[in-house]
Amino acid sequence: MKTRLDHPTIGRVKEELDDMKLRSTEFRGDTTLVADPSDAHRLLRFLRDDPQCNYNLLCDVTAVDYLDYPAKMIGRFAVVWILANTETSCRIRVKTFLNPSLDTSGIADDPALYVDSSTDIWEGAEWREREVFDMFGIRFRNHPDLRRILLWKDFPAFPLRKDYPLQGRGERTNLAVVKRDDS
Repeated sequence: MKTRLDHPTIGRVKEELDDMKLRSTEFRGDTTLVADPSDAHRLLRFLRDDPQCNYNLLCDVTAVDYLDYPAKMIGRFAVVWILANTETSCRIRVKTFLNPSLDTSGIADDPALYVDSSTDIWEGAEWREREVFDMFGIRFRNHPDLRRILLWKDFPAFPLRKDYPLQGRGERTNLAVVKRDDS
């Protein structure tokens, strides 16, 4: 079993950001740095700005709901940034965990489900963070336009949370049927 990760960025991050509590994991060749929510923005900026790291491309921002996950997790929700260095084709993931402090079945504004926006680092993060907000209810501090992007503004839930029913909560029961001749 391999005990040391071979990713070229791990050593550089540990060297320069030694005050941060970071964990690193590797699964099927994909390396992930796990940071506290308060450190995630600083880590992302370092990974982009440091000339040895140079992760100049934000591939994606997404989230994961670990409700009923078989392994013990640090938090229920994880926000994941997938980064790439376009010169070396090196990739890395940054993950931070959030634990809700309120019931997650509704749309309450939970103060524990906030993380700093990365739109000041990568402008392209704006739509991706809006999608995470729309589907999971995770809010991004300092986001320039955090509103729903896929669902209507008064949608009563966050549908990618695992406590959201698979059949929905009746959102589709009152829709008018459009026949071919009417369209």
